[in-house]
Amino acid sequence: MNKNKKALSILMRTRMRPPSPSSSTNRINHMQFPPLDGGGGVSSSSQDGSASFHTDFERVRESMHSAISMNKTEILDAALDDFSEGYFGLHNEDRRTLLLTLAREYDLNRIQVRELMKQYLGLELPSGDKAAENVHEEEGSFSAFYRIERNLRHSLKPMYEVLFERLNTHPGGLRFLSIMRADILSFLAYHFWTPKRNPKHMSFQGGKCSVVEALDSYLKEKLITWLSPANLQLHHITWDDSASLLEKIVAYEAVHPISNLLDLKRRLGVGCRCFGYLHPAIPGEPLIFIEVALMKTVAQTIQEVLWDDPPTPESEATCALFYSISSTQPGLSGINLGKFLIKRVIDVVRRDMPGISTFATLSPIPGYMQWLLSKLASVERSGSTFSENLLKPEEESALLEAAEEFATGKNGMEVMRNLLSSTSYEWTKSEKLSLVLKTPLMRLCARYLLQEKKRGKALDSVGNFHLQNGAMIGRMNWMADRSEKGLRQSAGVMVNYIYKVDHIEENAQSYFSKGEIQASDEVRAYLEPQEDLQEEMKD
Repeated sequence: MNKNKKALSILMRTRMRPPSPSSSTNRINHMQFPPLDGGGGVSSSSQDGSASFHTDFERVRESMHSAISMNKTEILDAALDDFSEGYFGLHNEDRRTLLLTLAREYDLNRIQVRELMKQYLGLELPSGDKAAENVHEEEGSFSAFYRIERNLRHSLKPMYEVLFERLNTHPGGLRFLSIMRADILSFLAYHFWTPKRNPKHMSFQGGKCSVVEALDSYLKEKLITWLSPANLQLHHITWDDSASLLEKIVAYEAVHPISNLLDLKRRLGVGCRCFGYLHPAIPGEPLIFIEVALMKTVAQTIQEVLWDDPPTPESEATCALFYSISSTQPGLSGINLGKFLIKRVIDVVRRDMPGISTFATLSPIPGYMQWLLSKLASVERSGSTFSENLLKPEEESALLEAAEEFATGKNGMEVMRNLLSSTSYEWTKSEKLSLVLKTPLMRLCARYLLQEKKRGKALDSVGNFHLQNGAMIGRMNWMADRSEKGLRQSAGVMVNYIYKVDHIEENAQSYFSKGEIQASDEVRAYLEPQEDLQEEMKD
């Protein structure tokens, strides 16, 4: 009966709707106060119905100042409560104004910093001979250095650090800081992508965003410290956990949406594991969680991971396959909790299941189609004289023949672009056309994963994540994800990243310092010999 109640509770509260990008930020706290979303604030109907809900901006600003400047504990707690509660009542535009105020008016005092630096540079170091003659005189000579260095350390801390530190130790403060950072990131994205959206607020434009970027950077560094692995609890999530926690797993699953209660129960049942990192200050809500399938071999399709029945008996499993990792806090973007989670889970599984010897992923390639369609479009725009032919002659002729019934174009690349950009994905319904496309799509995918980089690191976001964690590219899998999302992102191709326990740190260091991408011979074989040689020379 209790289990039936739990199932009904989860079903009623989540309604089993996969999260959409537009709604994910609206769930970042239980109270349903919306963070900044780039929109124009609260709807007129809600304004009419609850005008008293929206707090006066100046009062919130005053409570923020009190939270920074006051020292008496009982008054400070009240000020922090007033500020956090009032903050959620502000219109989106007022929140942006408040964040800009915090970033500008409570930044460090650079005039004071410059003056201290001048004083410091004006000090003369005692000579070595004189210092050796009298230890007490040496200490006296350095006392001015110590004093200015101490003052410099203090003056290099912005005043908003006080607010962050106090909120972190205040009940509910860490969650609030995560929400605030989500708002800061939304602020920056809003003014980066729509710089002239609201002429009345031109003060936000241009260099003014740099102070908010500094605010974000400082808060991010603080959150990294407060959310170090030592402060996090690894929790094995099971069907016996509370309905509210399981609700969050359903709501925040970002890679493969959970379709129904049976799907959820299967992912938490025999042959599967789900682990999450929890923080004592945010009880009952994993900051990040990872889903693991225990298998005999490394899976090649997501279908066999999610839908094969029955699951592999755990006693026969030799592979722990990580197939989904999801963050629940938009405000923790850029803080790599996943790196520590994966390594911790590997340690736990090795300890509890000695028969598991292989640790791998079955990962999406979210940027592949965007990159390929962009390349195909740029080739078409540049004309034939200077364009790069992404198709080999035999690939182009085979494609033109197989695609006659499905798409037209003046050459193979135009036909390919028309096929891949179609939302009906007709090419997947033709066995012949799918087979013809497989060769160039797998070859170009290998190029994308191994050679396309940004600032010396893998262009693909998921690839960069696993490579910086010490994984290697093990295998690419054709038609591994036939869902609409999988076809749209990567034409259904997925990749296995392999975590070889003895080489994780070595691979991570090589990637971090040199941008070297470790890959199996099978993956490198997709590249032309000269392309592979060029890649090795670049590395």
